[in-house]
This record gives sequence, C-alpha cells and structure tokens, in this order.
Amino acid sequence: MTCPICGKGASNSYCDFHGTAYDNLVKAYKEWRGAMNIEWGEYLKIIAENPNTGMWAVEVARDLLKREERRPPV
Repeated sequence: MTCPICGKGASNSYCDFHGTAYDNLVKAYKEWRGAMNIEWGEYLKIIAENPNTGMWAVEVARDLLKREERRPPV
C-alpha cells in the first residue's frame, strides 16, 4: 500500500509522516470541537488554509477534503 499524498510505502492509509499528521489532526479536532462546536469539514478547511499549519497536516487536510471525508474518525 502507498500513501495517496506522497507515494511512499504505508502500512495504513498514509505513510508514517502523513499518518502522524492525521493522528494529530484528529486529536486537535476533539479539542476544537469542545471549544468551538465546529464540524469536521469546517475544521479541515481552516487547517488547510492556515499559513501556520505544518505542511504534512495541510496535505492531509486537503486530501480528506478532496475525498470528501466530512465525518470525523470515530
């Protein structure tokens, strides 16, 4: 299996780097949702457009938006 973003080998949906970014996005979303009552898709858009967001997190957020994964992971 390969990472849909960078093409590197992946044991899950993403390579190690993008997988870590994904995990961090999910963890941060739980905090954002508690503080702002924000939907997953809106959160991803904010993350993808924020110039202070790291490159891997932006790439993952854009990938999720492109694939229309609007629901947060369980």
